[in-house]
Amino acid sequence: MALEVFSDMSERLNYNLPGFPLYVRKGDLISFEKHAAACHWHPDLEYILILDGAMDYFINGQTIHLNKGQGIFVNSRRLHYGFSDENSDCSYIVIVIHPSILGENTPVGKDFFESKFGFETADFLLLSSELQWPEKILSSIKRLFDEIQTTKQNPLHILSIVMSLCSNTAENLLSSPERKSNNINVNSWMAVRNMTAYIYQKYEDKITLDDIAAAGSVCRSKCCQLFGEYTGQTPNSYLIGYRIRKSCEMLKESNMSILEVAIACGFQSPSYFTHVFQKEIGQIPREYRNQFKP
Repeated sequence: MALEVFSDMSERLNYNLPGFPLYVRKGDLISFEKHAAACHWHPDLEYILILDGAMDYFINGQTIHLNKGQGIFVNSRRLHYGFSDENSDCSYIVIVIHPSILGENTPVGKDFFESKFGFETADFLLLSSELQWPEKILSSIKRLFDEIQTTKQNPLHILSIVMSLCSNTAENLLSSPERKSNNINVNSWMAVRNMTAYIYQKYEDKITLDDIAAAGSVCRSKCCQLFGEYTGQTPNSYLIGYRIRKSCEMLKESNMSILEVAIACGFQSPSYFTHVFQKEIGQIPREYRNQFKP
């Protein structure tokens, strides 16, 4: 996946058209270290369509298996990532749509978005061509990808496909009655969002478990419980994974020394950075960098 679209607080959002917050790309799992993306969230709506192969998709504690021809819709502000435990490649189309396209900046648009894609609605939709309404969404994903590839792009045509895609999704996205009657899940998600956002903002600093827990206004044990429930990781493994991802970006895209990269990513020494990097990636930082040199 050439995917640089992750949390709005953690990664760059490289939309296709300037000033038009829509991301449409073809990607491959093999482009990720260990065939797994980073666990992330963003306010955008996300669609995945499997073109070849298969992948597992993690959303807010649930894992869904996707085969060729299937797709998935991931709702706004849900933790998610795609991966393959078997290290198998998978090619797919990914579409990411920012709420502002749907008029979230207006009172009417904001109310509509919250009612249709807010926390009280389902986390995801599994899309399979066996039923008529998912087939409409899958067809819109393909049409949108094809339209973006044209040399003379028509923004109005693109917008019409986006609106159709989101409209069909909203009509079939069910509410979650247990969330309407129970505010615990909302509070838990807000805590996780604040804790992960803290990691995104402070990863270059020294961070303790107490710091992460404080960002979510929870105790240490609750912090660990929530990370396990929503990300499948411990707070420390999530922090290390994020630091390693940032270091990979710096090694590929900058001329910073290994020492500078280590410090910039919150590692206390280059030797410890090298140890953790090799454990996570399977190469030492210098070897990893060299494979990207022309």
